[in-house]
Amino acid sequence: MLSSGFWVMVRREVKRFLFLYRQTLLPSIISSALYMIVFGESLGSRIGDIKGEAYIHFIIPGLVMMSVINPAYQNSSSSIMQAKFLRFIEDILITPLSGLEVSLSYIIGGALRGILNGILVIVLGWVLTGFTPESYILTLIYLITVAWAFAGAGVIVGIFAKTWDSIMVFTNFIFTPLIFLGGVFYSIDMLPEFWRNLSMVNPLYWMINGLRFATLGIADTSHQLSLGISFLFAVIFSTIASVLFSKGYRIKS
Repeated sequence: MLSSGFWVMVRREVKRFLFLYRQTLLPSIISSALYMIVFGESLGSRIGDIKGEAYIHFIIPGLVMMSVINPAYQNSSSSIMQAKFLRFIEDILITPLSGLEVSLSYIIGGALRGILNGILVIVLGWVLTGFTPESYILTLIYLITVAWAFAGAGVIVGIFAKTWDSIMVFTNFIFTPLIFLGGVFYSIDMLPEFWRNLSMVNPLYWMINGLRFATLGIADTSHQLSLGISFLFAVIFSTIASVLFSKGYRIKS
């Protein structure tokens, strides 16, 4: 059974990003609105429909994933880095909380931020374009699973990171390129065979593809496989994060 101290940690993580909403929530809304206006409205009329869907609706699932992945990762990684930088991570480690509880508290905080960002972008899409998910339940499942996976990745990177730059390296040079090459603004069916096959190696493509099926009912490939890959990454990252915290890797002096 999870202890009361665990829930205190969770509340701290949630209050942390809600208090800083100008930095944690508003940027994804503003950037997504710009993408919808610039790419959706300006280019949509020239590109036309993709798989029977208006281009501006086609890109919204990818924009939602962008707004889920980066905030979930940044929340948990920056929170741990802050605890290490201010040297109160030791206070957390001496509490009667298990490594699983500590890691879960950071993961839940990051996942909630990612989910909330994703929901806000979906609402934004509805306000600006009339976008509505085809399956609310499946959409929520994807938001939770992907946010959980990257919040777990954030915990792992936060533990290993020695500087703030180390955290941003993953955002700028790994996550962002993989997101843009994951079919946010195009269908992989539009690519030559070599690049289409290469795209299928990108795990973020499968997550975007799955959410596109959940919201629009269209997919380039199997949405069941997309959901399975999302769950797999969530389990793997959560497990690694829990083990690292249990051992106090690079945290205990």
